[in-house]
Amino acid sequence: MRTRMFFVRHGDSLHKKEGVIGGPKGCRGLTDIGRRQAARLGQQITTEIGNDKTTIYSSPLPRAVQTAAAISTAGGLPSSQDCGLCTWHTPPEADGLTHAEFRRFDIEGGGIYRPWQKGNETWAEMVTRTSRTITDLAHRHRGETVIIVGHAETVEISFNALGLLPVYRSFDLKVFPASLTEWVTDQDPTQWPPPRWTLVRFNEIPASGGTLQSRDDRRAGGGAVGG
Repeated sequence: MRTRMFFVRHGDSLHKKEGVIGGPKGCRGLTDIGRRQAARLGQQITTEIGNDKTTIYSSPLPRAVQTAAAISTAGGLPSSQDCGLCTWHTPPEADGLTHAEFRRFDIEGGGIYRPWQKGNETWAEMVTRTSRTITDLAHRHRGETVIIVGHAETVEISFNALGLLPVYRSFDLKVFPASLTEWVTDQDPTQWPPPRWTLVRFNEIPASGGTLQSRDDRRAGGGAVGG
C-alpha cells in the first residue's frame, strides 16, 4: 500500500501583487504569471502520476481553485474544495484591506496560542484545523494519490500533520508559488501509532520544456511568502 500526497501552493496571485488580505472577497485569483505556472505544474503532475488513482482537493479561495482547475484540466482529474485547507481565517471586516490597514486589528501578546490580530485565527488553531483535514484525506484515500492545492501555510503544516513536528518549529520555511512538495508512506495511514511518512521533495518548481523559468516567473516565485 503506497499513499502519495502532493502539496501545491497556488500560483502567483493578484492579492499578493495588490498587497491586500486575500480572503473570499479580497482574493481575485491568479495573475497571468500564476496561470502559466499552474498550467506548467499540471503538465508535470499529470506525467508523474500516470495511471494512479488521484483526487484533487483545494482551498475554496479563488487563487487555489484556479490552480487546482489547471491541474484538473491537464489530467482529467476530479477536484473538490475543502475549507480545512484555507490559509488564515481572518475576520470578515479585514478581507480586502491592505496590510497597513489590517494593522489596526493588532493586539498585544500574539503568538502560537493567542492571535496577532483581534478576531483572527491563532497559529495553533490553523495547525490543528489543517492537520485534521490532511489526515482525514490520507485516511480517505489510503493506497491512492492525493493532490492538495492550498497556500504557503498548507505546505508548512504538512510538516506538522505528516512529519509530526510540534506546533512551534525552530525554523522557518519559504514556499514558492506553484511549487510542489511530496510526502509518501507505504504504511497504512489509519494505523496507530501513526505511519512513517517520507518527504520526497520540498518546494520544487517545474520548468517549462526543461528550460529555465522566465525572469518574471522566477521573480514571482522568489518574492512572495505566506498566503
